[in-house]
Amino acid sequence: MITVAPTGAEVSKDEWPVLPTTLEELVAEARACEAAGASMIHVHIRDDDARPTLDLGRLHETVAALRSETSLVVQLSTGGSVHDPLDARLAVLDAAPDSCSLTCGTVNFGDDVFLNPFPFMAQLYERAREREVVPEFELFDLGHVAALERLLDRFGPPWGGAVHVDFVMGVPGGMPGTVAALVAGVQALPPQVTSWSATGIGRTHLPVLAGALALGGHVRVGMEDNLMYAPKRPVTGNGELVARAAALAAQLQRPPATTSDARSLLHLA
Repeated sequence: MITVAPTGAEVSKDEWPVLPTTLEELVAEARACEAAGASMIHVHIRDDDARPTLDLGRLHETVAALRSETSLVVQLSTGGSVHDPLDARLAVLDAAPDSCSLTCGTVNFGDDVFLNPFPFMAQLYERAREREVVPEFELFDLGHVAALERLLDRFGPPWGGAVHVDFVMGVPGGMPGTVAALVAGVQALPPQVTSWSATGIGRTHLPVLAGALALGGHVRVGMEDNLMYAPKRPVTGNGELVARAAALAAQLQRPPATTSDARSLLHLA
């Protein structure tokens, strides 16, 4: 399963004009990525000035447009930007996505702090189950694996029963984006986990991509995480990152999952 994270909350549209920030740009990018082999899209949205927003009306409109124009699994970020309040992040679920991110702990995020206290994690987890939204548990550090196990032990399985996690590696303040760190994370996963993927930030993009595929996991790529295709060569769009991941997966005899495959993997209706 290839997830594409096309926008994020950190990259500036002024510095990277190809970053999809309008709804029209996001839908066009989503269609190109689906054609290239993506089966899930991890969505952050921007306002009219290309600044990160959690505006609920825009989120509803985005989910509807992506469902109308693609068959991708639509996953909304509940992380927003590091400056968003917890109540606004909880409200993201009201837009009724297929899936949502659920980060399993607080982590230093460059010069900032990405706040995810355990009571917030628990509230988000239970609300996702009530809304019949499948969480993807984001793990930025090995301590987050232990927090995930604590969450599952205390509250039981999520809606649908699938426990899918994503290692987000290479963030300054989190686990390094190395194959050795990925192996350690995978070995520490609790038995309830049914599938996992991995994301490498910046220069760690390719090692983590290759390592995840070799270890039997799934992958996430996109301009939220990586802006360079090669040294001194910026990406021209998210589609080429998806296409490279799909080609490498095919060469390793692990062809990209279809959107139907992804829905089965995540136990979506």
